[in-house]
Amino acid sequence: MRTTIHSERLDLVPLTPAFLRTMLEHDLAGAGRILGVPIPDSLLDSTDVMSLRLKQLESNPSLQPWLLRALVLRERRVMVGHIGFHTAPGAEYLQLYAPGGVEFGFTVYPPFLRQGFAREASKALMNWAHQVHRVTRFVMTIRPDNVASQALAAGLGFVRIGSHIDEVDGLEEILELRLTNDNAA
Repeated sequence: MRTTIHSERLDLVPLTPAFLRTMLEHDLAGAGRILGVPIPDSLLDSTDVMSLRLKQLESNPSLQPWLLRALVLRERRVMVGHIGFHTAPGAEYLQLYAPGGVEFGFTVYPPFLRQGFAREASKALMNWAHQVHRVTRFVMTIRPDNVASQALAAGLGFVRIGSHIDEVDGLEEILELRLTNDNAA
């Protein structure tokens, strides 16, 4: 299922296995043809996450709506970043912190930073999960020194519920947002 999520300025387009394979072959032109927009060179910095999401999709294609999505600036038809949940809701690793919840992360490419794209995409993604799938608990893990992402999370209403050591990023704070119909994203 390739349902695109729309926000005011962005289309959140699912990145299919074909797209991910093409990117992992460093074929930006081919990936651009699949997605229908030019692909920035900086997406090649995300091959670790693309490889991980491809493995997840190959073992469970039903995860497609939950995983990695391109942030496409609708007006200019350009990819400005990516966003996605790490799993479907209720993953075992989240049971201790946020039972039934789902974790997500995002990247906005440098030329497009400080324009509100991460906030807009985060709200659209959470709203989709809440409205369509009744998800009420959202998790982000962010390094304490990542001031911009910490500020974004706080502005969205996330609160610190713990911390852990990530094998790649080191110390990360675990942040959670609980939605109700009254405070939906």
